[in-house]
Amino acid sequence: MISRRNFLSILFASFVAVSSWLNFTPTADALGGKLPAINQPAPEFTLPTNTGNGNISLSDLRGKWVVLYFYPKDFTSGCTIEARRFQQDLPKYLAQNTQIIGVSADDVDSHAEFCDSEGLKFPLLADTTGAVSKAYGSWIGYVSMRHSFIIDPDGILRETFVKVNPNIHSTEVLARLEQLQSTAS
Repeated sequence: MISRRNFLSILFASFVAVSSWLNFTPTADALGGKLPAINQPAPEFTLPTNTGNGNISLSDLRGKWVVLYFYPKDFTSGCTIEARRFQQDLPKYLAQNTQIIGVSADDVDSHAEFCDSEGLKFPLLADTTGAVSKAYGSWIGYVSMRHSFIIDPDGILRETFVKVNPNIHSTEVLARLEQLQSTAS
């Protein structure tokens, strides 16, 4: 017999999974606001990180393309696959003057362990309050949703990805980045 608490937990988890799968955004709108508009300035942020001087701001990255990806949790299967794919393709991104930035609600210590465990050479930012995830319409309850954004060297949002398959996402982002860069030249 299933308890009422377990039933409600399963029901909520199923709703979140189906909503995310169908890209049903009213949940994200209600909890985290709307996705920022393409071809408009990307929401500015400063968050603690496990690398460098301890904080990264979007304004610090002016002059570079930025792939800003939000993910639910360090050390989970989908998030690990997604991070590994970005790491695998990192030389291609660097060759295109692009910085990869991962964001989740995990703290800096968790990010440091995750980077060490997976050999990640790009920064992960700790959005423990969800404020930045909310600004990007990527917050649901207490975790970031799996969304990604391409931001140009002037800080303008150029692309949004909301239906993300961690297995192929880096390849999709890289292809779109190449298209955007070829039209920007």
